[in-house]
Amino acid sequence: MIRRLEKKDRNDLIEVLDTINIFSTEEKKTAIELIDETLENDLKDDYSYNIFIYEFDKKVVGYHCIGKRYMTTGTYDLYWIVVDSRMHGKGIGKKLLQHAENFIREQKGYLVIAETSSQPSYELTRKFYHSNDYEVLADIKDFYKVNDNLIIFGKYLTT
Repeated sequence: MIRRLEKKDRNDLIEVLDTINIFSTEEKKTAIELIDETLENDLKDDYSYNIFIYEFDKKVVGYHCIGKRYMTTGTYDLYWIVVDSRMHGKGIGKKLLQHAENFIREQKGYLVIAETSSQPSYELTRKFYHSNDYEVLADIKDFYKVNDNLIIFGKYLTT
């Protein structure tokens, strides 16, 4: 089941993030800050982040976070898509991604942007986007640090 983030989910999401070995401490901290910010501001009409939870057997095992890019008419950022590492390979990431895309369509969005690293540890992430019909829109050399490029994936949605 996929549903909106609720306050009760915070600790479960931290546990899910802790199962992901490729995330640095800084990345996990950023993800938690975004979760907290969403919980504090979600009821405001102009708030731009949307977090949805994936539950399996009544346990939180993943989530995605998306938001409309400022000054665009229909471009959305996929900020996070995270699945508990113990649940990888079960199609949960694909279901979360499809949910995000459908949500964006409902909002009259047409372009999804997902950013990731060029580091070898993110190879499965890049394969995931490719396998879901995302294409590389840009590869910015040494963006994060020397020899760590920013890879920008995108997908134009059809209605």
